[in-house]
Amino acid sequence: MTEYRAGGTDLMERRASGRSTGPIVDLRDRGLRSIETTEEGGLRIGAMVTVDTLATDPALSAAYPALALTAGALATPQIRRAATLGGVLLQRTRCRYYRNEHYECLKTGGEGCPARGNPGERAVVLDVGPCVAPHPSSVAMALLTYDAVAEIEDGPRRPVAGLYGDGARDHLLDPSDLLTAVVLPPPIDGERAGYKRATGRASAEWPLAEAVAHLTVRDGVIVRAGVAVGGVAAVPLRLPGVEAALTGHAPSEELFARAARLDWTPAFPETAYKIPVTATLIGDVLAQAR
Repeated sequence: MTEYRAGGTDLMERRASGRSTGPIVDLRDRGLRSIETTEEGGLRIGAMVTVDTLATDPALSAAYPALALTAGALATPQIRRAATLGGVLLQRTRCRYYRNEHYECLKTGGEGCPARGNPGERAVVLDVGPCVAPHPSSVAMALLTYDAVAEIEDGPRRPVAGLYGDGARDHLLDPSDLLTAVVLPPPIDGERAGYKRATGRASAEWPLAEAVAHLTVRDGVIVRAGVAVGGVAAVPLRLPGVEAALTGHAPSEELFARAARLDWTPAFPETAYKIPVTATLIGDVLAQAR
């Protein structure tokens, strides 16, 4: 099966592990590296724009701080300079069974999810689909809070949330589909954001759980909130209930603690610890955004 190569940070690892063996179409000369202002006043970000640019571009950081903070926390500086927006949105699961050519699962053309029998501490806490490996895209999580839209070559636009289903597939695009850009709505003046992840080591580690939030406060009251979490489900997860609990109220530690409470039932005993960890992360990023 033919695959597109953007930065190659995920693809080349999968080729080394035997999970990608077909021909490659290189995207370096497709002209997908621009950042443009839309007629509505938002931004259109080409799929080949690097994660480092998402994190460091001054205009983008000022307009969409939740996206910039999230991008800046990923991986290492070297990987951020190679990895692309399109690549991080469409990367494949980091599951130890998927990455091992001696196992088959529903994402390699097999049946079932072998991780269900031995999920480990990195598995999902919310069982939303047949796969129990957390979705790997932190950037997708941040884009959900902005209602971002994905552009597909020769196809209709779809919300970034619409790239993902119930977790049975890492994304819903066909192999021949090419993600060309992501479009963000006009920014909101005065928005502030926070991002934080819980990891097993200080840096360059996939998160056990993560959270991102942005708040807009007018006259002492939260008028707009965006909150999402990662590392807890087979898809990036926005939390509209938390957003609703915040909107219309004055920001305070008490409000943040109340909004961050999670009435979740863990899918596995091994991942029950992620519930209080995620709740703490939500409270922390809200305080950071404040």
